[in-house]
Amino acid sequence: MNTGDTAFVLMATALVMLMTPGLALFYGGLVRSKNVLATMLQSFICLGVVSLLWVVAGYSLAFGPDRWGVIGGLDWAGLRSVGLEAGPYADSIPHLLFCAFQLMFAIITPALITGAFAERMKFSGFLCFTILWTLLVYFPVCHWVWGGGWIGGLGALDFAGGTVIHINSGAAALAAALVVGRRRGYRREPFQPHNLPLTVLGAGLLWFGWFGFNAGSALKADEVAVLAFFNTQVATGAAAVSWIVAEWIKIGRPTTLGAASGAVAGLVAVTPAAGFVGPLAAVWIGLLAGVLCYGAVLLKERLGYDDALDVVGIHGVGGLWGALATGLFASTAFNPAGADGLFHGNPKQFLVQAIGAVGAIVYSFALSWVLLKVTDKLTGLRVAGEEEVQGLDLTQHSETGYVL
Repeated sequence: MNTGDTAFVLMATALVMLMTPGLALFYGGLVRSKNVLATMLQSFICLGVVSLLWVVAGYSLAFGPDRWGVIGGLDWAGLRSVGLEAGPYADSIPHLLFCAFQLMFAIITPALITGAFAERMKFSGFLCFTILWTLLVYFPVCHWVWGGGWIGGLGALDFAGGTVIHINSGAAALAAALVVGRRRGYRREPFQPHNLPLTVLGAGLLWFGWFGFNAGSALKADEVAVLAFFNTQVATGAAAVSWIVAEWIKIGRPTTLGAASGAVAGLVAVTPAAGFVGPLAAVWIGLLAGVLCYGAVLLKERLGYDDALDVVGIHGVGGLWGALATGLFASTAFNPAGADGLFHGNPKQFLVQAIGAVGAIVYSFALSWVLLKVTDKLTGLRVAGEEEVQGLDLTQHSETGYVL
């Protein structure tokens, strides 16, 4: 094993962990003040709930020895045989460190979905759905792409989680927004973010942590990690700029929220491509991500579904664009372990990327819908109407975010 690689992935793991509290701040600032704590808790508690699931069976289901291209076996349940020696997925770091790094990805994915049903779901319903979704959706999709399953077997490229995390959570978010329904007063009352500085702080922490997310996915302190690091920065910056330019053209002024949202859209879109494309391609991915995701957020208003914090528009659409863009821009000149995309003479790669993305969307949306219906029967999904009016901080947790 290599101590330099081990130190690098340890640091990357800590950075990815920080993203979930960063997400809590990002989401917390976007809701009304009466729901700030409830919204932040839904992200923060994933650090606990998913960690327990991961140790008991999650890591084994996601990365254990393959069963039929669909799921991992239970050979590593309870982290049996997952120790300090090198593992099958990274030969220069301890197996347990790879397990820890992947755990941080598993934690943030269900937390992303919470933005779709913000301000209206019961905490007990949230916990029930999160446990079921993580077990039955996240772990299988993760195995399909990274653990030896059928999507990876097709040759689909996903450097750091475009399909596993963002497409997966975006499809589930759409199902949640439709099943849970609109917030009371939606389209009749103003729903303004109560604390945009909090959201900008969260976006900054997400951007910071994303360097661990993408560069760390090289699993070595090598040239591919450098490529992913640099691509993450330039794609994110490009998307922040293109979002506010599009916004400026559309509504006549750029906004702080637009810059923060554009940055997150760029982070999402470059994730699957970060270690497979060159810097100029990363800029194009970011520029188009800002425009596409802004358009998707505007389209939500026309379609009428209440995705409260734009998970579908940013993570679903951004993740889908990133997966497809990888099939366009990928080049073995930058990473020989990858593949050439359409623009480098290999149209098959684009087709493979599309098949993997569509498969994940269909599975995640359909099963999420079923799990939401099951959760509604077991615990109920929505708070009562009067509780929603009072706010979830008080009615679900007997707390208030601010005492002024």
